[in-house]
Amino acid sequence: MSEFGSERPVDAVRLWSGGLATAVVATLVVLVGTLIIRGVLGIPVLAPEEAGYLGGTGIVAYASVAAAAALLATGLLHVLLLTAPRPRAFFGWMMGLMTAVAAVTPFTQGAELASQIATAVVNLVAGVAIATLLGGVAGTAAARSRNRPPPVLRQEGILPDVDGSDYRRDRRRP
Repeated sequence: MSEFGSERPVDAVRLWSGGLATAVVATLVVLVGTLIIRGVLGIPVLAPEEAGYLGGTGIVAYASVAAAAALLATGLLHVLLLTAPRPRAFFGWMMGLMTAVAAVTPFTQGAELASQIATAVVNLVAGVAIATLLGGVAGTAAARSRNRPPPVLRQEGILPDVDGSDYRRDRRRP
């Protein structure tokens, strides 16, 4: 037990393996988004048109930033799962706001409007992918301890005084 109450078990292996998988998905979102926008729609994203459908080193850096964002989000989620009172709610708000910043940022750059919109869409899809995938990972990584019995409510005259092993049986009584 910590000084703040009961400790929360977090399966760090599950959390970080989910974070790595999310980083791969974020990288692929950027690569596929760039391929669609440049190759199919013909809109330049992050590189001059003569760089090809996937662009040059700028696209590699862009995809690497998406992967790094997913890993940083995993670290943030880990800290929140260990310390925050409602970790998934805080994580959702933080990711929503960070995704909004990533989606609006292209409009502050000096580029064509079509390129700004395309980059904003890729950022939005990558942010939503990171937030939703890690939100799901959080549900499986922060499970109740299997050794801890379910909570038993006791108050004189309302519920019988039972230990955790009889809890399920007593709940079925009318």
